[in-house]
Amino acid sequence: MGGGGGGGGGGGGGGGGHEVGALVFDIGSYSVRAGFAGEDCPKADFPTALGTILERDEVMDIDGSIDRGGAVGGSGRKFCIGVNTLHVPKEGMEIISPLKNGMIENWDCLQAILEHTYKRHIRSEPELHPVLMSEAPWNTRSRRERLTELMFEQYNIPAFFLCKTATLSAFANGRSTCLVLDSGATHTTAIPVHDGYVLHQGAIVKTPLAGDFITMQCREMFQEMNVDIVPPYLIASKEAVREGVTPIWKRKDKVPQVTRSWHNYMCNEVIQDFQASVLQVSDSSYEDQIAAQMPTMHHEFPTGYNCDFGPERFRIPEGLFDPSLVRGLSGNTMLGVSHVVSTSAGMCDVDIRPGLYGSVILVGGNTLLQGFTDRLNRELSQKTPPSMRLKLLANSSSVERRFSSWIGGSILASLGTFQQMWISKQEYEESGKQCVERKCP
Repeated sequence: MGGGGGGGGGGGGGGGGHEVGALVFDIGSYSVRAGFAGEDCPKADFPTALGTILERDEVMDIDGSIDRGGAVGGSGRKFCIGVNTLHVPKEGMEIISPLKNGMIENWDCLQAILEHTYKRHIRSEPELHPVLMSEAPWNTRSRRERLTELMFEQYNIPAFFLCKTATLSAFANGRSTCLVLDSGATHTTAIPVHDGYVLHQGAIVKTPLAGDFITMQCREMFQEMNVDIVPPYLIASKEAVREGVTPIWKRKDKVPQVTRSWHNYMCNEVIQDFQASVLQVSDSSYEDQIAAQMPTMHHEFPTGYNCDFGPERFRIPEGLFDPSLVRGLSGNTMLGVSHVVSTSAGMCDVDIRPGLYGSVILVGGNTLLQGFTDRLNRELSQKTPPSMRLKLLANSSSVERRFSSWIGGSILASLGTFQQMWISKQEYEESGKQCVERKCP
């Protein structure tokens, strides 16, 4: 039951020798990571969101855009993928995502992403490389089967494997039993992993309080402060102004008629830049009188408007830990981050709880907010049963925290012991797409 073409080994795109590098795909709500197993970081890292334009005439395949002809009425659909293409204003381009709730919803978009990755980043033929793909722990059977079928039938790959993101993050951190707290763009989830397997669905605890939620809170704050969020594509020039003074900037002439979804996407990028550089989680629960003494942080927007942010930079991320403070969520039953972890651990068998509390792994771009780890550590210490030892594992490198499931996949797919676990093309042909349920727990 060979792994179809070796599957192991890190390097290169096919070519000489018998060893052919396996590919690892990790498609998250915010970005797509892809590259060769055995390497320490992905070759490709680009936004999951893609632009789509309905084409009435022939399309030039420029700058990473992919034409899918044959749509209704002879008109094709063009996908624009990757930062460089997405950032160019184009008339009528809508922004869409292939994922919903972390699972594949739009299969056309997924294929456009795969084609873009093979063509622009891997630069090699799909049939040369086994593929390991990450999936949400709550992925459905029908989607898993459809993906298996797509990879073997459409891309003719030699071997395939699907693995839960939390399991991969555990491997990336050298653990087989742990509790993975994954806070990304669309949700924050606590997922218990025992002996390399994600425990039953009941113990997975999820909340929508994550990166996109923080972006929304920032947007509301800017509206209250009357700060206009103007994306760079509209700005021709700007003049330096004193702090807090209305900016003086010139609008570009001849900007194409863009869609609301694209304009919003570009505004969110400006806000996300603010999030990453200004926001901070306070050490203990936020109180206004303490916040007033907090250090301020200076920030300049693309228009030249600049301002010092004080209490606001602590108040916004506080909602992740204490949802009761969030306006518009009154009477909500959402759990704060530390509750998500303790609830998940509490739903697991009492025998394995020490192993979970002893390895709480933090992954996902949202956990990189300044002060996030310290605050979580403090809150969890108060919730952890006295008989347990609490240990938080948070990689200091932002790359490893953002790419942890990709890195876990890179390690797994290059292990010698993993090679007999692939679903080979032959097995797929003999037993059909159902084999994914048996082979990939």
